[in-house]
Amino acid sequence: MLTNLQHYRIVLGSNSPRRKELLAGLDLKFEVEVIPGIDESYPDDLTADEIPAYIARKKAEAYLEKMTDNELLITADTIVVTYGQPDRILGKPADREEAIEMLCHLSGHVHEVITGVCLTTKQKTVSFSVSSAVAFSKLEKDDIIYYVDKYRPYDKAGSYGIQEWIGYVGVEAINGSFYNVMGLPVQRLYQELKKFEAFLVKIFSERWG
Repeated sequence: MLTNLQHYRIVLGSNSPRRKELLAGLDLKFEVEVIPGIDESYPDDLTADEIPAYIARKKAEAYLEKMTDNELLITADTIVVTYGQPDRILGKPADREEAIEMLCHLSGHVHEVITGVCLTTKQKTVSFSVSSAVAFSKLEKDDIIYYVDKYRPYDKAGSYGIQEWIGYVGVEAINGSFYNVMGLPVQRLYQELKKFEAFLVKIFSERWG
């Protein structure tokens, strides 16, 4: 339980239906606020493990000016990473052709899904990332085209949602959090929120006695 967070207005800085669903599963009251057009570029020298948390922090920075003292902001970003010659970092596909190409690339291989999360108040910022490994079976091209045309995964890193049809028929194994692959590592998030709650309670007590 995170009862002491009721003193704060919790804001999810994401329009992702999966993140809204997963955060709601923690029994938290929150509101969704989305700032369009946030620059999600990152320095070339970052490792794959560093990129999602960097972008999550960058998203949080866009909200800082209008945040009030009693707000807690949650931002996140997810990427898919394949390792080979060369390594590839997959974000959201630009169009149907790129979505199909990404899934063909993932077919028959293991890839890594990394989600970065940033918790922000006026007093404190904490960011972290969680990684899960996903093994895809060899997918037939017709199955990939069927999935892309029916489910239109253009808002998903790597062009797929593990909770959708492609996950049912294509995912052989997962090492790590299933919910992280969906877009929000809620178990780790809950633990980090508990730590954040303790800090905020201390601030609240000092301010209001």
